[in-house]
Amino acid sequence: MSLRLGDTAPNFSADTTTGPITFHDWIGTDWAFFFSHPADFTPVCTTEMGRTAQLAEEFAARGVKPIGLSTDTVAEHVKWIEDVNDTQNTTLRFPIVADADLKIAKLYDMIHPTESETAAVRSVYIIDPGKKIRLTMTYPMSVGRNFDEILRVIDALQTGDTFKIATPADWVPGQKVIIPPSVTDADATKAFPQGFETIRPYLRTVKL
Repeated sequence: MSLRLGDTAPNFSADTTTGPITFHDWIGTDWAFFFSHPADFTPVCTTEMGRTAQLAEEFAARGVKPIGLSTDTVAEHVKWIEDVNDTQNTTLRFPIVADADLKIAKLYDMIHPTESETAAVRSVYIIDPGKKIRLTMTYPMSVGRNFDEILRVIDALQTGDTFKIATPADWVPGQKVIIPPSVTDADATKAFPQGFETIRPYLRTVKL
């Protein structure tokens, strides 16, 4: 199944390390960071699970719920969490989905046969409270994710939703943003009374 930006994230019911969930109900009115891993008890995955746990307060501040997945059982996940906590000096509390039959991994196109027929690649789905997919990223099995970028793009999406703006390359909160070309100068003046800079007719920046 090919999932695209703006699609409704497929719903599913599954067992997790924190109990059974129905995905849409679990998201509720929050955002979700849904990310997959090749397997439990593997080195790169252990660091990623640990980093997600270490960033719990950062995700919570943004109204984002992390949820992991690998193609293993709840029992294996629970045992692995002990290793994650011990080696990464953290306490992992977010749920990890059990998907030993690959049903959810296939639903979300997380199985890439040239990488593995049975293990999920490192997929990322950022899902908004409307259950819409807002961002996808896919990393190979050998490359750990950049969590600074994951938080940055969540900030960019949420800022864009709030202020109806776009963000330039490498943007981080506090920097200038872009007024979309679809917004007229007259409407921009009303929306941004602090003033904006016109670099080109199609490139206008503003400090929020």
